[in-house]
Amino acid sequence: MTEEMILANATLVLPDETVTGSIRVTGETIAEIATGSTVPPGAVDCGGDYVCPGLVELHTDNLERHIQPRPKVDWPHAAAILAHDAELASTGITTVFDAMRIGSIPSGNRYKKYARELSRELWDLREQDALKISHFLHLRAEVCSETLVAELDEFGPEDRVGLVSLMDHTPGQRQFRDMTQLEAYMKGKHGMNDDDFLQHVAQLKALRDRFGDQHEVETVKAAKRFGAMLASHDDTTQDQVAVSAGHGIMLAEFPTTVEAARACHDHGIKVMMGAPNVIRGGSHSGNVAAQELADLGHLDILSSDYVPAALLLSATRLGDMWGNMARGLRTVTQTPAQAVGLQDRGELREGARADVIRFRLREGAPALNGVWSRGRRVA
Repeated sequence: MTEEMILANATLVLPDETVTGSIRVTGETIAEIATGSTVPPGAVDCGGDYVCPGLVELHTDNLERHIQPRPKVDWPHAAAILAHDAELASTGITTVFDAMRIGSIPSGNRYKKYARELSRELWDLREQDALKISHFLHLRAEVCSETLVAELDEFGPEDRVGLVSLMDHTPGQRQFRDMTQLEAYMKGKHGMNDDDFLQHVAQLKALRDRFGDQHEVETVKAAKRFGAMLASHDDTTQDQVAVSAGHGIMLAEFPTTVEAARACHDHGIKVMMGAPNVIRGGSHSGNVAAQELADLGHLDILSSDYVPAALLLSATRLGDMWGNMARGLRTVTQTPAQAVGLQDRGELREGARADVIRFRLREGAPALNGVWSRGRRVA
């Protein structure tokens, strides 16, 4: 028997407005949307709670945190994947693009290869129907590395690679244009001393000089082979954005300046910023504040980055700031879904996939009262 659920007397978050109404879910699909506060027999009375599409997360390092909860600690991967999946479901995320770095530096014993095997373990669990939400791969292609091309060659169209981002962490530009910020980060996170840091910088610059251009070309080719969207990462200048546009990039992850974000919009490139940046009021790397881009109309999509619970909180804060909750929540639902070509989710409409969340604001923070993925309650 096909299961049916009605969420009634809710504040429905539609793409362009919020209305009082109800949704009827039949099986895995939204079957009907109606306006009004009537609660039919057998329906759940939401009492005015927000009901909106499940959140779409395009960039999160959360799985890496679960497989390595401390430096040099390799946690059992199946347990880590299941914990990561459940955590995201608990925060309202129903579609995730799991970010995995590819491009290692074996000669420096840093950034060891892991993505191919971890993704196999992820898909094994998916085949067992052990995952609560929908997973895709986001391959973060580090051009400043030694093994990027070989690692790209290990993936194919069957691997659910939905997003490939071109990353270049060569010291002195993009995210770490301010070398003092990079020095503080590396010494704090990796325990480097002065000599270690100088050697690290020299090695990365040498790798960029040797491999960078080739790696960039091969990454663009690989994204086409996978059928994946291609994203830039940490664009800082108009010239860098122009190069991204030349590659056919339509999504910019975390541009570091107003100049770059404005140039992205001039080229029709969507701008994604970190939700923690919104919550904290600024970038942990000293780059442009997401709030400033939101004020200027240059922010389109939010990513939880390293704090899954920040995604819904930041979207509701933007909704409050803009005086338009539908617009705020669109940054974590419809816009990211469309940016990666997912037409079956990201909005409340008849015939859409029944990825739905219910929440109420309490002291300005969203408190979830239910999360459904494909019509099945997962939190």
